Amino acid sequence: MEQKKHTSGDGQSMWGGRFGGGPSAIMQEINESISFDRRLYREDIAGSKAHSDMLAKQGIITAEDRDAIHKGLDQVEREIEAGHMTFDPALEDIHMHVESRLRELVGDAGARLHTGRSRNDQVATDFRLWSRKAIDELDTAYTALINATLDQAEKYADAVMPGFTHLQTAQPVTLGHHLMAYYEMFSRDRSRLQDCRKRLNENPLGAAALAGTSFPLDRHMTSDALGFDRPMANSLDAVSARDFAIELLSVMSIGSVHLSRFADEIVLWATSAFNFLELSDGFSTGSSIMPQKRNPDAAELIRAKVGRIMGAQNGLMVVMKGLPLAYSKDMQEDKEPVFKAVDDFALCLAAMTGMMEDLKPNTKAMHHAAGQGFSTATDIADWLVRVLGLPFRDAHHVTGAIVKEAETRNVYLSDLPLDAMQAVEPRITESIYDVLSVEASVNSRTSFGGTSPENVKNAVNAAREALKESN
Repeated sequence: MEQKKHTSGDGQSMWGGRFGGGPSAIMQEINESISFDRRLYREDIAGSKAHSDMLAKQGIITAEDRDAIHKGLDQVEREIEAGHMTFDPALEDIHMHVESRLRELVGDAGARLHTGRSRNDQVATDFRLWSRKAIDELDTAYTALINATLDQAEKYADAVMPGFTHLQTAQPVTLGHHLMAYYEMFSRDRSRLQDCRKRLNENPLGAAALAGTSFPLDRHMTSDALGFDRPMANSLDAVSARDFAIELLSVMSIGSVHLSRFADEIVLWATSAFNFLELSDGFSTGSSIMPQKRNPDAAELIRAKVGRIMGAQNGLMVVMKGLPLAYSKDMQEDKEPVFKAVDDFALCLAAMTGMMEDLKPNTKAMHHAAGQGFSTATDIADWLVRVLGLPFRDAHHVTGAIVKEAETRNVYLSDLPLDAMQAVEPRITESIYDVLSVEASVNSRTSFGGTSPENVKNAVNAAREALKESN
């Protein structure tokens, strides 16, 4: 349905009464936001319905006007969803488009809708509603990622692999334990999202331009209707606060860092040098010239998108850092980076979930690598403390000498002859070999949070219970 050029209904722009002439083409271009804030149309219509219901209840508009407004808003929503709305930069934003079309449909009743509100509190309300919905959708995506992570951690609870510090082989761990470290990160990320939702879930509507209004609004009524916990307590803060958007970007920045860390490990593990996993066809690509290649492009792109998300956070903080109260047009620059960051982050979560579900580890290669680099040296030190009663610093020194001897002979610690160890510490007995296998090492790490397979299985069960309670 082609619409005519939208005005306020009397041939003037929405704010044209003060001006004798119209804006320049350049002014229209820099001033418009409809190119991106059209995404807020559902929230804008929901807020308008709640506002008109409240106006009618308070006797500010008639019930007949309210009914006409609701009927018209339903029609506007259908037109937008069907792609029949013509978006005109001259109308600047989604609020003017909805209101202008509403007035075309229902006449003066539509013009009464804006009583007691401003675009300042209107856009703040829309943006909070949109952000809340985005958080709920991201929460669902995190739940899927966490479930996939727990499934794989349980499956590989006893699959031995090397644990690293400084990317050097340190001690044997299990793949299940390694994955549960990411569960902890993802769980905290999800918790931060939920905390962010609590803080943003306050209602700006009714704050008007900055000072409130002389109309007897019931802001608690609109808060209840829109699912907010309460109306915002200060009208200046209500129209000018964007910390909720900065916090959402911050939460996504932290979350994207965690996704990137695992993505980077996928890239490393998929190399022939590591050979720890095989990439699935669904999340890798080939080469245009090298037919043997299988490239971890999904993981690499997750790793790269951190820059976009963190950049959006920094950009919005720079926009807000010097603004005096209350509203400034600078704040129009708040939505576009948040929209894009949410899109990017949601895509990263979906891609990581898919890769986690398709994870195909090479457990033999991982097991072999776990024994490299004298990874059970700490187990020797622990044995010396536990069995011979050596102070740990002395045991550390003795173990270092044993490792040096194994390195000189180019053998594993488990293959070093007993007499070679006794040459360093005569009291060492043959029972020391009981702790030198990678399986013995991981099985011995039973302290809370340790890598033993039993610990991993218990941690998975506890995580599943926690996930149920949080939903």
